[in-house]
Amino acid sequence: MTSVSNESPIADGSREPARVIVWDPFIRLFHWLLVAAVAMAIITSLILPITWLGWHLAAGIAALVLVAARIVWGLLGSTFARFSSFVAAPGDLLHHLRELQQGVARRHRGHNPLGGAMILALIAIIVAIGVTGTIALGGALKIGPLAFAVDYTGGRTAWVVHQWLAYGLLGLIALHIGGALYESRRTRENLVRAMIDGRKEVRRADIAAPPRESSPGLATVIVAILFVGIVPAVIVMMRWPAAGVPEHPLDKVYAQECGACHVAYHPSLLPAATWNAIMDGLARHFGEDAELDPAKAQAIRTYLLANAAEHYDTLAAHVFTQPDPADPLRITATAFWTRRHASLPPQVFSSKPVGGRGQCDACHQDAASGRFNPLAILVPQQPPP
Repeated sequence: MTSVSNESPIADGSREPARVIVWDPFIRLFHWLLVAAVAMAIITSLILPITWLGWHLAAGIAALVLVAARIVWGLLGSTFARFSSFVAAPGDLLHHLRELQQGVARRHRGHNPLGGAMILALIAIIVAIGVTGTIALGGALKIGPLAFAVDYTGGRTAWVVHQWLAYGLLGLIALHIGGALYESRRTRENLVRAMIDGRKEVRRADIAAPPRESSPGLATVIVAILFVGIVPAVIVMMRWPAAGVPEHPLDKVYAQECGACHVAYHPSLLPAATWNAIMDGLARHFGEDAELDPAKAQAIRTYLLANAAEHYDTLAAHVFTQPDPADPLRITATAFWTRRHASLPPQVFSSKPVGGRGQCDACHQDAASGRFNPLAILVPQQPPP
């Protein structure tokens, strides 16, 4: 078997082989910023609680912006940054794989065909993750530029796809790292170092693309045009009313009578059947007598049924429809509530700033709207023991 490491480097008069710039400053900066953005997105999604969603969104947006700039630079950048220098036809990719298997593959000064395929795969999956994440936010959480167009079911489906794509990205990252280590060993050149200083050795048998001049000015103009065109459109779309979220203030009678003893829960948190059961049992309302004047009770019942979960398409309106059989009327007994709050220590709920498990508005700044946006969560600071 022939090893590519036996190729002779071209010396510059000293003992060290000549090293030339292969990866321009943009490519190196893009690479490491994308590493940071993807790492932040993974950590805030798979490890940290939902309260880190804002950081997750920021990391995702950063990754999409970087990929968009990379696509532009792939068309207008320096020689080895261009797609034309490393995107190989399927036949060429298979030929390269056969040469690797036989141990006779030549060294590419830029990306080899397998590395080029990986770059395209990474770009494609990051874009797909960004798209499905935006759809999921719009449908499931009713936030973002697509909240006006996506229903909860579509959002949840996109969320599942988003998660599977994230696992697929982890797999591609593992393959990418493995491929870089393998190629470093095969060619006896530190590819990580090359992505830091941009330089690689010049060898006589190198396969290298024809030199191409970069157009940084034109690339900057195109990125700026994209930014100016997309950002205002996104801002406008985010202001459109979310689908399936009627904007109704809490009924004054309901807020006054029920809010006198506890939080006046948004009616969309429970289905009509549960509200009927609660109103039927006011004489024994969670261990207390909460009976009301019949006229007021009927007015409150009418309001609750007209705005129950069946009339909303929010996350809360869907997740609380399956009560705990042992305690069917209590929101804090549902499996979703228990699972979502499992990471909080009991003393948080018993503290004075919160005041109980059912005091939603102590942490959820938008509890009165029934949305329960994770970005609106602010757990009060607990005093030291």
